Amino acid sequence: MNRFFITGDTHGNFDRIERFCNRFNTSKEDVLCILGDAGINYYLNKKDWDLKKRIRSFPITLFCIHGNHEERPYNIITYKIKEWNGGRVYYEEEFPNILFAIDGEIYNINGKSCLVIGGAYSVDKDYRLSRGLSWFKDEQPNKETVKYIEKQITKQRKFDIVLSHTCPYDTQPRHMFLPFIDQSKVDKTTEHILQRVADWITFDDWYFGHFHGHWDNGKYHMLFEDYVEVGDGENYGFI
Repeated sequence: MNRFFITGDTHGNFDRIERFCNRFNTSKEDVLCILGDAGINYYLNKKDWDLKKRIRSFPITLFCIHGNHEERPYNIITYKIKEWNGGRVYYEEEFPNILFAIDGEIYNINGKSCLVIGGAYSVDKDYRLSRGLSWFKDEQPNKETVKYIEKQITKQRKFDIVLSHTCPYDTQPRHMFLPFIDQSKVDKTTEHILQRVADWITFDDWYFGHFHGHWDNGKYHMLFEDYVEVGDGENYGFI
């Protein structure tokens, strides 16, 4: 592996990823982590397949965290599991440069120990269901996944990086909450899971997406259409 980059949600729009690859002259040895809602497994039909064929030609390897607006790979028959950088990932043989992280897995990427926990609640769930849009019932971690995460962080409590889609409950960017959403009706299960993790472990940096904005307090980093490069022994920061 040469370089390790992190960015926020793409929702199926990979024009900016293609421009990124061109700008930084990337190769398949470089890894770009998408912090959920990649939009690669959204339609579950030929549209997804066509997008994957396009991404297959990109000179980069995508390492995708599970978001809330996409199907989990374990519900898609074409996905298999393999070892990658010390952890397990989902992949499809036809698209070897598209990898999906498994919640609770610990990866060693460019000298960084990375804990991954995906998922979130869709605040637009009712809107989607009322209009026949896609909604995925496994958007949040289930009990089995939570048990696996707890097992993993019992074995190892110090991490360089945590990669998630949403963020711990106490870190929520409340200034970015949509004013027309009644927060009392928003299921915060994933945020509470992440808060328990954050209270139990120690870490240097936590990266998340989900909120479609940019925010940073020096330890927690919200990404959307910006990028961070992470190196062996240091974080190179925003690029």
